[in-house]
Amino acid sequence: MHGKRPEQSARRPRPARRPRAVAALVAGFVLLGGAGAGLAWASQTGHPAAPVGRVRPVAAPQGFKAAAPSPAPAPVALPVSLTIPAIGVQTSLIHLGLASDGTLQVPSSTTVAGWYTGSPRPGAVGSAVIAGHVDSYAGPAVFFRLKLLHAGDPVYVKRADGTLAVFRVTSVQQYSKDQFPTVSVYGPVPDAELRLITCGGTFDPATGHYLSNVVVSAVLDPGGAS
Repeated sequence: MHGKRPEQSARRPRPARRPRAVAALVAGFVLLGGAGAGLAWASQTGHPAAPVGRVRPVAAPQGFKAAAPSPAPAPVALPVSLTIPAIGVQTSLIHLGLASDGTLQVPSSTTVAGWYTGSPRPGAVGSAVIAGHVDSYAGPAVFFRLKLLHAGDPVYVKRADGTLAVFRVTSVQQYSKDQFPTVSVYGPVPDAELRLITCGGTFDPATGHYLSNVVVSAVLDPGGAS
C-alpha cells in the first residue's frame, strides 16, 4: 500500500516515490499494487532515525471485548484508536483512502496511524490494514518500534461503539519492496485478522527510501487479553 498526499509543511515527512496501487476487486478482495503494495515513506533527514530510549509503558484500554465474528455477522463499528502496550503505541486512527492516481493515501502526521477504508473494519472477517510512518526528520514516528513485536503480543483496536477488537500477533515479517507479497497481506482470510505496516530494513541515503516493509500480522482473540 502506498500514498501520495503532498505534505503541507516542511516539518512533515515527505512521502517517497511509491509504486502505483491498483484497487481491483478480484475474487472478493482488494489487491493494491502490481509490483508491491508496501509503504515507501522516507526520512527527511537523509538518515534513518536514531534509536530512542526505554519504552514508556502503556496500559491496555478499557471496554467490552469483541467476540469472534459469527457466520453472518452484523457490521462492526468503525475503528477509532490503536493501542500496542509492548511497544508503547497509543494513537487515534485516521481514515486512509485512495488518491486520484490510485495510490493509497498516507497519514499526514507521523504521530498517528491510519486504517485503510478499503479493507475490512478491525474485528470483521478479512484482513484489516493499519499503516503508519516509521520516522521523519524529527525522529521516530508512531510505528518506529513495530518490528520489535513478538508472537503473542496483544494489539487493541477501540471502535466507535466502545468495544475493543483484541488481536494477538502471529508474525513479524520484513519484505523487500520489490517483492512485497500483496496477496498474502491483503488477500482473503477465513477469520478476522489485522495487518500493521510500515517501512523498514536498510535505509538508502542516495534515494531517501527504505528498501523494505515491516508487516505485523495478528488474529482476533475472542477471549480478549489476559
